[in-house]
Amino acid sequence: MADFSYVRTEIIPEREPPASTVGLVGWLRNNLFQNLFNTVLTIISLVVIVALFLIIVPWIISPTWSAASLAECREILHALGREGHYSGACWGVIRDRWIQLLFGFYPSDIYWRPILAFILLVVALAPVLYSEYVPRKLIWFSAVYPFLMPWLLWGGSLWVPLMIIAGIALGVAAHMMAASRSNNMFGFAVGVLVAVIWWLFLVAPVSEALQNIAAMGIRGVESRDFGGFMLSITIGVVAIAISLPLGIVLALGRQSDLLIVKAICIGFIEFIRGVPLITLLFVASTLLNIFMPPGTNFDIILRVIIMATLFSSAYMAEVIRGGLAALSKGQYEGADSLGLDYWQAQRLIIMPQALKISIPGIVGTFIGLFKDTTLVSIIGLLDPLGLSNAIRADSAWNGIVWELYGFIAVLFFIFCFGMSRYSMYLERKLQTGHR
Repeated sequence: MADFSYVRTEIIPEREPPASTVGLVGWLRNNLFQNLFNTVLTIISLVVIVALFLIIVPWIISPTWSAASLAECREILHALGREGHYSGACWGVIRDRWIQLLFGFYPSDIYWRPILAFILLVVALAPVLYSEYVPRKLIWFSAVYPFLMPWLLWGGSLWVPLMIIAGIALGVAAHMMAASRSNNMFGFAVGVLVAVIWWLFLVAPVSEALQNIAAMGIRGVESRDFGGFMLSITIGVVAIAISLPLGIVLALGRQSDLLIVKAICIGFIEFIRGVPLITLLFVASTLLNIFMPPGTNFDIILRVIIMATLFSSAYMAEVIRGGLAALSKGQYEGADSLGLDYWQAQRLIIMPQALKISIPGIVGTFIGLFKDTTLVSIIGLLDPLGLSNAIRADSAWNGIVWELYGFIAVLFFIFCFGMSRYSMYLERKLQTGHR
């Protein structure tokens, strides 16, 4: 009897996909030559890219590294048959001034100090950024580094950072003693008060007395000698390190049920976010000393760091508040069901999740803050942009623009790109995305 069924009873053998849909040819067809419009755009883009390539590459590959002035660069290019303003870059300015762009006017015989400070910065960040690859005991060095870095850069008596650390120890001791007789909040307030009094009134005289008894220190350096990328990195690293915990406190304060705390945090955040950073820098440069006691010498770099930190912390608070708002109410209810108090719930359940959600915004704020350090050139500090203006004022390099700005842009790109790549690594590590 004949079989008239319409259901296939055997498996069709597998066949290779069409060559035009896989591999490089398939990718080109699907992405660049999918239809007539995309084909035309692809051809136009290729023409523009090739034209720019033929202009930029010869300009970059310019044999002018040995030139001592712009005039010598033009002579070298003229001898090679290159004519015109954009015939080749004058890299002699980078060879001549790259150290100044990195260190400013820092004394050349002690360059080892900022170099050592930034090498130790990498060591201090290692247990924080890559905790699974380095010994956990290294975190103790990370705790000491904030006191070591300023001493290496500015120099002076070693007793000053030691006495600042002693203030922390006194505050912890006062907290433990007061907490044992009352409660943790009272003990915390007492500890903070003791530490602040020690830092404001006793660090300087005690350090001076100990220095007279047993002199320990290194050569001091004035803040006016700071400049270049050393200045940008110093301001950026300190402001980034302080703005994150301060932003967390502000974000929690803005969501607090305590009316006064909430009002103070909201007022601070909205005021800072409503004022340009350059305005705050002018306040730090010109007006802040007016409100200080007569004879007070408040370091200009310290003033800039304070203003940059406050500015960044306000934006950081809003980023973290967004992460807190993204959490469901069940997370808070789960913490309550476990019997955790407010700070335990924040430390163990709420804040870790909020920070993971906020990683892109946090790193974006860090990158913006690091780039904003170039604004200090407006108030007289010689960051890389400020130094580029001083270099171009030299008659030997008057007229140099693209080479200096290109060198500065590459260095900033390396730092900012590194931060963005680390944020992507951290997101993958913590699995912040939805699956």
